[in-house]
Amino acid sequence: MTSIRGILPAPVSDARPAERHSGHLHRYASTLLSTSDRWAAEPTPTLNVSLPFRRGGFASLAEALDYAAHGETGLNFFDARGQLLSSLSYRRLRFEAQSFARRLISAGFGPGERLVIVADTWPGFCVAFFGCQYAGVVPVPVPVPVGLGAKAHYIFQLRRQILSSQALGILAPDELVDFARSAAEDTTARHAGGIAVFDAFPEAKVDLRPLGAGMPCYVQFSSGSTRAPLGVDIRQDQLMANIDGSITAQGLDEYDSGVSWLPLYHDMGLIGFILAPMCAQRSVDLLAPRDFARRPMQWLSLISRRRATITYSPSFGYDLLTRRALTAPVGELDLSCVRLAGVGADMIQLPVLRRFAGAFQAAGFDERAFMPSYGMAEVCVGLSFGAPFGGVKTDSFTDPQSGRIREFVVCGRVMAGHDVEIRDEDGAAVGERCIGRLFVRGPSVMPGYFQKPDESARVLRDGWLDTGDLGYWHEGELVITGRAKDLIIVNGRNIWPQDIEWAVEALPQVGRGDVCAFSIDDGDAESVVVIVQAYPSEPAERETLVGDIRQAVKEAVGVDGRVVLIKRQPGLPRTSSGKLSRTHAKSKFAAGDYST
Repeated sequence: MTSIRGILPAPVSDARPAERHSGHLHRYASTLLSTSDRWAAEPTPTLNVSLPFRRGGFASLAEALDYAAHGETGLNFFDARGQLLSSLSYRRLRFEAQSFARRLISAGFGPGERLVIVADTWPGFCVAFFGCQYAGVVPVPVPVPVGLGAKAHYIFQLRRQILSSQALGILAPDELVDFARSAAEDTTARHAGGIAVFDAFPEAKVDLRPLGAGMPCYVQFSSGSTRAPLGVDIRQDQLMANIDGSITAQGLDEYDSGVSWLPLYHDMGLIGFILAPMCAQRSVDLLAPRDFARRPMQWLSLISRRRATITYSPSFGYDLLTRRALTAPVGELDLSCVRLAGVGADMIQLPVLRRFAGAFQAAGFDERAFMPSYGMAEVCVGLSFGAPFGGVKTDSFTDPQSGRIREFVVCGRVMAGHDVEIRDEDGAAVGERCIGRLFVRGPSVMPGYFQKPDESARVLRDGWLDTGDLGYWHEGELVITGRAKDLIIVNGRNIWPQDIEWAVEALPQVGRGDVCAFSIDDGDAESVVVIVQAYPSEPAERETLVGDIRQAVKEAVGVDGRVVLIKRQPGLPRTSSGKLSRTHAKSKFAAGDYST
């Protein structure tokens, strides 16, 4: 499963922690504004005047943008206060992208070569990404930094991504140019800088060479690539199939528009709120993740003001808004326009959705708008979706070992044209309500990881992709129960790490996403370890917290756990898209990096 927990500039809490870095963020936002004033400052409309609505059906992104450019819709970029920074109609995007493409060609970028693009939420990223499409160059979107004090690590990550993709250049927002240039040293990247550097290339009078059907599209680094970057080879055919299937499953029509704060280096943000809306000629209002961190309520305010119908978030985004609603006024919000509030990217937390629906019911939010979904970068993004305006369906599953009843969110039906098998440990397909490992085949499945044949062969066999996820069938719909490699087995019992983590997160002293549970072999048997990112200053407080955590674990899963408290720096390890890496945490624990 893909995840984006941890993408915010600082750990999410009700105390607006990202504002600790407000000076840096303000300078960053100001830089983006100053470099994007060439783009219009009037929002694009929701409806096209004369362009007939098409629900996808294109062979490539360039073909889709060629069509969308005949209308008036496009992308709008807002700041933390809800003020419009800039807008980029699809017509303008196509013009700028084709100009950028000719400059890439004149700079010597050959067909199929790669350009790393730091995927910040601003028009320049979109221009560069689509410019690559028209130039026959493969873009590689990568994350922005998620806080201060981590420059060396960020440069190290950038360098690994440049080397892994063998990129010829790297483009970054002005504020991150020094990072990009440092990362590019002694690599294949001959060109490194801001958009001004690339604008300075002469616009050659050459024919465009757009990436078409059957050709590459972009390289998406998998959220699981914590140590060695794994770039998912996204092809035009796979992407178009996934977009067509997802917008059909979501029932997208000509009256829809979206609002998103999701990062553009993650598949849900890039495909869900840039590429797919463009393929349906829809307008989208975008808020940068760091601005969502500073003022989370602005997400809902934009939906209310702009009368958006579609949005998406992992569970933690809805949780943050629910907690913020305890202190922030919601009376002026009108969320009655929302017909699709998607939720996915991690294990879906049912209590969070129930609390959100209760908190914003008075603002017109209809809980039937929730659409649970499941997917991963290896199938572009989405694989299964709940019914439009069908709300959240649940299933109570009784663990045959412990007799414990767990309530799971049902993640909907698999997209048309795709096959899913749930297999047992022997590789045989299992039936209804039997937990097993998910395998998928179909038109959205990647051909492999970019230039990683061994890793590709490990997960792709006979046309089937081993997702690494566990789940079961419920009346023809998918239920996801977790990652196979994260399953804890103690005394023959299967224990889901989320049960432990969510129970500990419920303690008032612990924040959301600050817990990691796994098992270790202590020589005689497997035992549970719980790492908690909380470290009270007083020893007595730490002792009390450890006791409370042990009790919570005991009540949740009926086992004793070894509890380790750690400070927020260096904190829990996460993947390239912010997903908690239990495997890496386990390795660090075994290496003695965490002390009790």
